[in-house]
Amino acid sequence: MNKEELSRRLNQLKIEDFIWIIYIVIIIMSFYSNTFERKYFLYNDHKSKETYNKITIGIFAVLVVIYAYFLKDSIEDVKSLKIYDTEKKKKLTKLLLIGSFLIFLSGIIFLYIAIENEDIDVEVAFN
Repeated sequence: MNKEELSRRLNQLKIEDFIWIIYIVIIIMSFYSNTFERKYFLYNDHKSKETYNKITIGIFAVLVVIYAYFLKDSIEDVKSLKIYDTEKKKKLTKLLLIGSFLIFLSGIIFLYIAIENEDIDVEVAFN
C-alpha cells in the first residue's frame, strides 16, 4: 500500500469512527422515539405522535446521508481500481458498490415510508 492509499484509508477510518458515533446517537434517539410512540398508542396523545414522526423522519434523513457517503466512497473505490489490482479485489469492490447502492436505495424507501406514515400504522424501524 503506497502513502497516498494509506492516507486515504486512514481518513476513511476517521470518518467511519464519526459515523459509529452517529449510529449510537441514532439508536438512543430510536429508544427515545419509542416512548412517544408508546404514549400515543396508550393515551391517544397526538402531540406524542407528531414528535415520534419528526424524530423518525430525522433518523432516516440522517441515515440516507450516511448511506450516500458510503455510496460515494464505493464509487470512488471502483474508479480508483488499477489494471494491476487482483481480479478478486476488482470483483469485491464492484460488489461493494452494488451493496452500497442497495442500502442507499433502502434508506430512501424507509425515509419515504417514515414521511408518509402519518398515522403510524406501519412499523418503521432502524435496520
